[in-house]
Amino acid sequence: WLKICTKFISSSEPAMKPFNPDEFPSPSYEERFQEKIKFLPVVFILSIIFGLYYIYMSCHLVPLAREHPTSMTTICEAVVFHLVTGMLLLCYFLSVLTHPGTIPNRDEDPSWEVTAQDAHQPLGSDLTVQMQESKLSGERRNCKWCSKYKPDRCHHCRVCRMCILKMDHHCPWIYNCVGFRNYKYFFLLLLYTTIDCHFIVWTMLPSVRAGTQPSTPFMEMFLLLFGETLASFLGALVTLFFGFHIYLMLKAMTTIEFCEKSQRRGGFNSSTFDRGMMGNMKQVLGENVLLWLLPMAGPQGRGLSFVTEDMRLTNDMDVGRNLRRKAHQKAEVQNVAPKRRSDRPQSSGGGTGSTGHSEEDSVSCHSSDEFPSRAADLGSSGSRTGVAAGYGSTGQQEVP
Repeated sequence: WLKICTKFISSSEPAMKPFNPDEFPSPSYEERFQEKIKFLPVVFILSIIFGLYYIYMSCHLVPLAREHPTSMTTICEAVVFHLVTGMLLLCYFLSVLTHPGTIPNRDEDPSWEVTAQDAHQPLGSDLTVQMQESKLSGERRNCKWCSKYKPDRCHHCRVCRMCILKMDHHCPWIYNCVGFRNYKYFFLLLLYTTIDCHFIVWTMLPSVRAGTQPSTPFMEMFLLLFGETLASFLGALVTLFFGFHIYLMLKAMTTIEFCEKSQRRGGFNSSTFDRGMMGNMKQVLGENVLLWLLPMAGPQGRGLSFVTEDMRLTNDMDVGRNLRRKAHQKAEVQNVAPKRRSDRPQSSGGGTGSTGHSEEDSVSCHSSDEFPSRAADLGSSGSRTGVAAGYGSTGQQEVP
């Protein structure tokens, strides 16, 4: 039966597996974790987690359960602590094991390969995905180490030796890069680490106060003080780091993009990939709001393109506001210039000299500065035409 089933499965499989755009190309674990020495930070983090777990359980929760076994406070603390710690461990392992994503290979999508013919390919020529970032010369960004074109927000990691999609940073504490596929796991890892550290600090504080009594054994006192100090220190650091990543998420930026903007004169409030507050949160935590706090249902897409309709609408609105602002400033500058007025005295007599401000005056005032004096002369000669009109004098003159 085993031979029959194997033959049936092999005959039913296609000769070449079709390319699925929802599948992410990722190297194997043997290719990623070649240097075993780099697992030491991971072991250190796990030792801290299990050390705090042991201190909290043996020095606080177990003695509290012995004194008050049916207390709701004891039950709630035990349930919440194990739930948050379990989510922390799950997000940590997912952050370590999940590859952040890289550029497709030649077999999957040959359009990303750099060849000698299209080495200087412009940004808008024959692209399967829409991109915003380019070189200063207008050409597509490419990686000189991978010999591939770079999508938007993609950078080469020298530690991982490959290009990472939507690269945020390389984290040695998880022996992995934080990028498109595992950024949600890393974000939730910071969230549950912050909650767990604060939960340990504030709920174990009565036990620490009671442990400072002279009758308390030395080892128990040491573990209580050490656990409280370590949880407070880690809680303060992770809280600041988590707040920074909340800011990055709301601004639709990565850590690399934040550092790039800090080197420029422009502010940090502008991002090409801004989709609004709700759109930026969905871009990190996924489309389903009910699954935001669970390590599942991440952002849609493959991380190759971040150009969306709502992003275009936001950019168009910003462009329109900038154009209106520039037009308003230009109009104010034009209104500042004083309007020229003719200083001609009005004559009591008739004739051409008594004509007021005409269309020729308003036109010529912008092109010549000699006309006001000539108009004044015409006004004075026009006043004499009333006297010389009866003698047939040619007092009327035409304005050129």
